[in-house]
Amino acid sequence: MVTKLLHTRYRVHDLEKTVKFYRDVLGLAEISRHTSGRGSQLVFFKAPGSEELIEICKFDASGPVQMGPDLTHLAFEVDDIEAFAAHSSKLGYPLTDGPHQSGTGSVIAFIDAPEGYEVELIQRPK
Repeated sequence: MVTKLLHTRYRVHDLEKTVKFYRDVLGLAEISRHTSGRGSQLVFFKAPGSEELIEICKFDASGPVQMGPDLTHLAFEVDDIEAFAAHSSKLGYPLTDGPHQSGTGSVIAFIDAPEGYEVELIQRPK
C-alpha cells in the first residue's frame, strides 16, 4: 500500500533553463543532481515546508518533449502574490493568468515555466 508521495517528475529539453526557473524564479532548493543508470540527467528540487520533491529530467532518447495545453501543473503557496508577480516578471516570467480571488478567499494566479508547464500560485486568505 502507498504510504506517501515522494516526488513528481517533469521531463524537459533545456535542463539548465528549467533549473534556473525553479531555483531563481520559484526559489526552490536544488537537493541533488545526477545521471541515472539509463542516462537521464536528473535534478531534484524541494519547496520550503514540503517533503515531496520535484524531479526535472532531461532524457533526449525519449524524443521531443510535447506538452499539451492544460494537461498538468504544480501549485505552490506564496505569501504575497503581487510581490511574487513583480519578482517573476523582472526575471522574464510574467503572470499568464490572474490574479483572481477564488470562492474560498484565496488569490490564485498562473505563470508558465520553460517548455510550457503551468505553475499555479496560491495566496491563502490571512
